Amino acid sequence: MKLKKLALVLTGALVSLSLLGCGAGGDQAKQASKLRVGASIDFAPFEFQDEGQKDYQGFDMDLIRAVAKEMGSEAEIQNIGFDGLIPALQAKNIDVIISGMTINDERKEKVAFSDPYYQSGLTMVVRSDEENIKSFSDLKGHKVAAQIGTTGAKMAKEMEGVTVSELNTPADCFMELKAGGVDAVINDRPVNDYYINQSQATGVKTLADRLSAEDYGIAMAKDNTELQQKINAALKKLHDNGEYDKIYQKWFGANK
Repeated sequence: MKLKKLALVLTGALVSLSLLGCGAGGDQAKQASKLRVGASIDFAPFEFQDEGQKDYQGFDMDLIRAVAKEMGSEAEIQNIGFDGLIPALQAKNIDVIISGMTINDERKEKVAFSDPYYQSGLTMVVRSDEENIKSFSDLKGHKVAAQIGTTGAKMAKEMEGVTVSELNTPADCFMELKAGGVDAVINDRPVNDYYINQSQATGVKTLADRLSAEDYGIAMAKDNTELQQKINAALKKLHDNGEYDKIYQKWFGANK
């Protein structure tokens, strides 16, 4: 009798362990289905959050959700300051970055990028009564605002005789311009255009001069070639099936 009881106890323990193992596996599978995304939610129309809205909005947000869906996953988006995105990726707190991030050689030393998903460029916004600044070559001797950590800030600091204020968000830059603290704002073209058109801003204007052409990419860990391949495949599928164009038209009003 004792042997039978011992056998029953051992069998029950094994069943319990087996069930626990299945539960853990289920949790792991659930976690694996999440694509942890980092973005700086202050870069309309690419990523932003309207007051009263729960979900993050913008071109990047729609695109990464579509990419994750193509991969059989779900995007779990975290709001992280722009200059903290790459450190968060390196610390493995997130899997990818999508935040209007320009592909450049300096960043390639720290992260791997997907194929480009958007081409941008730097433009300028000045006050409507500004007559001395018509192009980037006119900025010498003037004060300029740009978002901290961006290509716009980097290139502005390389301009001879230009005083640069690096501020936290594009909105801060535009406020500084309207307050007279700076003479111009340098930012990515869609951000400037969105500000002018969507906010119905008065007293400012966008100049036609374009400083550079830049490709945006989705960033991931340098050694994660498998994820890079999956994301590139998803982007290609979205281009092929027309979903990318639908997202683009939603935010920019025309095909790329």
